[in-house]
Amino acid sequence: MFPDFDVEIHQPGIVTDGIKVVTIRVLYFHQYFSTPSGAADTRSYEMAQRLIARSHQVTMVCGSGKFASTGLTGESAKGMRRGMVEGNDVIELDLPYSNYDCFLKRSWVFMLFAWHSIGLALSLPYDLLFSTSTPLTAGIPGIVASLLRRKPFVFEVRDLWLELPREMGVISIPAVLGSMSVLEWLSYHSAKGCIGLSPGIVKGIVRRGISADKVEMVPNGCDLELFNPIVGDVLRPEGVQDEEFLAVFTGAHGMANGLDSALNAAKVLKEKGRKDIKLVFIGDGKLKPELVARAEREVLVNCLFLDPVNKRKLTAYLRGADAGLMLLANVPAFYFGTSPNKFFDYIAIGLPVVNNYPGWLADMITQKYCGIAVDTESPEALALALEKMADNPELTKQMGVNARHFAEREFDRQKFGNRFVDFIERMAGK
Repeated sequence: MFPDFDVEIHQPGIVTDGIKVVTIRVLYFHQYFSTPSGAADTRSYEMAQRLIARSHQVTMVCGSGKFASTGLTGESAKGMRRGMVEGNDVIELDLPYSNYDCFLKRSWVFMLFAWHSIGLALSLPYDLLFSTSTPLTAGIPGIVASLLRRKPFVFEVRDLWLELPREMGVISIPAVLGSMSVLEWLSYHSAKGCIGLSPGIVKGIVRRGISADKVEMVPNGCDLELFNPIVGDVLRPEGVQDEEFLAVFTGAHGMANGLDSALNAAKVLKEKGRKDIKLVFIGDGKLKPELVARAEREVLVNCLFLDPVNKRKLTAYLRGADAGLMLLANVPAFYFGTSPNKFFDYIAIGLPVVNNYPGWLADMITQKYCGIAVDTESPEALALALEKMADNPELTKQMGVNARHFAEREFDRQKFGNRFVDFIERMAGK
């Protein structure tokens, strides 16, 4: 009925100095998993490493991504490849995914991943099943396995999927939205516990009838060691002079990011004759070709576009920048319902943040004086914020220092990693 995979049985329990440590075997589903050698989000890699450091076993099930790197090499067999990567048992399904794919193709890949994941969830040995969205279909193997195997399931929510596609207008068909609402409800209520990445996500889960004591907020947090502001290489993109002010955006170039707002600000700066301020975009996404074409058409020579890079090279570019751009489309669900990696990378490396949408991040930026929050609909305000930073280097430097201190005090990823593992252990009853 389900895909035929060879299953290797792992024995629980690790013996240290003659004492057997209680071990949780975690079956971890994340379709977009990547190690730091890739140019994709590494949260699941880091949380898996935290579980392994606490003597637990992790089997990571993922798909294939254009910019992800699972750490596995060699050809696939029976539609998958499997191996150990830094203590993590990784199963990579041969299901490539790209943001450039059309909606139907992406939906098909999501469903195929869920289908194969059900087979693994019903055949592999584990003590706790963990699934992380996106996509929302990530909850399907947990729903099925919790019903048929009666083992604890924990669901991590990275976005409020029903609100976001509805408010963005990406999905408007009532039947599809209704199906998503049912899947969201089933994912939350089948899980023994849920993890949300932001205050709004946690509130959204509770609004669906989940007890607050079964929901834990674990934001992305800051990798303070990797994103060290002093130790490491420093890179400036070709075409950016040392004396010029450089604002950098990292991550996806899609509808949600609203990057036209940055190009609008670049146009304002061009009209003002501010040739000393450059905007650099590092990443990829479905709208990147359109953004590049627009910049060329309008001769926005103050905008540069770079390909995605791995985490270590990204840190070098951030050390060479003067500010980080935290940009999103003006969608109310974003205000408290997102926890963007880029924000935490910026403050970890000591970059002041220019933020263009209200919500919990904008509030923190203002309160901690680690950047400038501006109105979403005003390219003039965004341009003015960049000018203020460029014209006041000492002020900008102090905001960067504040950002790093804020990261150290409030968002150390190791602390959140421990909170993550504590919650997993509680849900597993260990």
